[in-house]
Amino acid sequence: MNIAFFLVPKREVAFIKYESTMRQALEKMEYHRYTSVPLVDLNGKYAGTLTEGDLLWKIKNTPGLSFESTSKVMLSDIPLHKSNDPIHIDAEMEDIIAKSLEQNFVPVVDDQERFIGIIRRREIIEYCFKGMLNQSGSERNSF
Repeated sequence: MNIAFFLVPKREVAFIKYESTMRQALEKMEYHRYTSVPLVDLNGKYAGTLTEGDLLWKIKNTPGLSFESTSKVMLSDIPLHKSNDPIHIDAEMEDIIAKSLEQNFVPVVDDQERFIGIIRRREIIEYCFKGMLNQSGSERNSF
């Protein structure tokens, strides 16, 4: 199956520009109620995934950091603790399923490594579930 069928295109994804501030990221993540979001650089390339945990670790490890001062902290100064490697648009379904075990979403890039969207874990689970239902249905029909 072509994974493009599952793709949520970039224009529909709440991503954060890698050149943003910590405050901008906090506000966007709060607004969308997300625990992690893709980071995209000025060239449109996938730059990593920012998580709530990354932000919390930065707060914990930066004495005196207040909400007001987060507007002075660049995302490039925040270590990312998860490595959500992207897949290419021509990847196989098995690649996506394996990655979705560890990630809420799988970033997708094109041939030039530009971020083009995500595949959410929900759609992957639905695909697998439908496959199980179809398989169990065909087993009942074979009697």
